[in-house]
Amino acid sequence: MKLVTYALAGAFMLASTAAFAESHAAEEENTQLMMVEAALAGGDAAAGEKVFKKCKACHMIGEGAKTRTGPPLNDMVGAEMGAYEGFKYSKGMVALSDEGLVWTIDNLDALFLKPRDFIAKTKMSFAGLKNEDDRANLIAYLATFTTAADD
Repeated sequence: MKLVTYALAGAFMLASTAAFAESHAAEEENTQLMMVEAALAGGDAAAGEKVFKKCKACHMIGEGAKTRTGPPLNDMVGAEMGAYEGFKYSKGMVALSDEGLVWTIDNLDALFLKPRDFIAKTKMSFAGLKNEDDRANLIAYLATFTTAADD
């Protein structure tokens, strides 16, 4: 009887673990989708495309985007920081990545306001965007290049 009980408990734990992992993945995808929707609602993507011209010297976005001085910015909204494979990030970005931080709207806003204040020892030389609307528009533009926006 104990063996059957243990076997059932083990099977229940495995099923629960699998269900939890599946639920967690769905929750992460839903959270990213909500962030993308909020980013799109909070700014004007067309105006953000114009703001992105300030970023083009170092970053690419869209189909075929490649690494320049900075990584491509596709799928950035809701992604883990420092997640683009093959890019050599600064020590400051690696530290944020190691903490498991995500590019939320608030984090993107703080980055775009003053990159050097947000990421210690960043290689990014951009001074930042003082205008709040410019930051919101840029975030909305980036959100249009996030896979969750296509769902």
